[in-house]
Amino acid sequence: MELRHLEYFVAVADERNFTRASEQLHVVQSGVSAAVKALERELGSPLFERTSKRVDLTDAGAALLPLARATLDAARDARDAVDQVRGGLRGTLRIGTMTSVGLIDVPALLGEFHRRHPDVTIRLSVNPSGSLGLVEALAVGSLDLALVSLPGPPPPGVTVRALATALLVLVVPAHHRLAGCSSVTVAELEAEQFVDFPVGYGNRAVVDRAFDSASVHRHVVLEVTDVATGADFVRHGLGIAILPRFVVSETPDLSVLTIAGADLSWPMAVATSSARSPSAAARVMLQLFEEHVSGTGVAGGRG
Repeated sequence: MELRHLEYFVAVADERNFTRASEQLHVVQSGVSAAVKALERELGSPLFERTSKRVDLTDAGAALLPLARATLDAARDARDAVDQVRGGLRGTLRIGTMTSVGLIDVPALLGEFHRRHPDVTIRLSVNPSGSLGLVEALAVGSLDLALVSLPGPPPPGVTVRALATALLVLVVPAHHRLAGCSSVTVAELEAEQFVDFPVGYGNRAVVDRAFDSASVHRHVVLEVTDVATGADFVRHGLGIAILPRFVVSETPDLSVLTIAGADLSWPMAVATSSARSPSAAARVMLQLFEEHVSGTGVAGGRG
């Protein structure tokens, strides 16, 4: 059994698609298929159920997957140990992120990491399911670390390091009945229609919790996935929104209000799996995040 065969198997299991797995691995699809077939022959059992539309794990494949990840992790740790003796980091660092991370300059941090460790390949991805999707990716081992927003206690299996906090504010069109107010209460918003983000996004969880605490029903009429465009939907009359202050520019056609008596702090953190030890590259990246936060004083600030 070769490590390469396990690596290809895990990639297909993560992507549920041979073509996408081959693109991720930068290997021709026929090579991936051949490696998986060789592994199936050696184990004497099919690992995937293949149809014209999708690829699913068999029971044997599901049993093999966590062991394959553990084997690859052990091989990674062995390579890390040798690389550190040789004086350099190598390998691949897989980072998940939210669609908008305004309080942390992610491109600058990744650029600094790359300058210090040019032999590490960085793969940055966004999960369409928001922070909960990123946590799931950490749990199955397809990410090394992720920038997430997880209001309340972290879910099992995840270690969270706080980075920053932003304040969520109410954004309404200039012609709205509340536009002349400096602040409102949650109770005053019960009859409104909202533009918000899907369940699974951290800012949605913060707002839902605030309305639940006030026993106020909220009507979400439009869900979007890019926090930076939320104000545009408000501007064009599709509803009002509760957004991070740093993404909203107050213009003549928009009004920004605070919501009194509600906890609308939107936390940002970097998360890793507590079931798997982070790679050497991931540990260095975590340290870089912490240095950035302590150097700028952004942690706990409100943007």
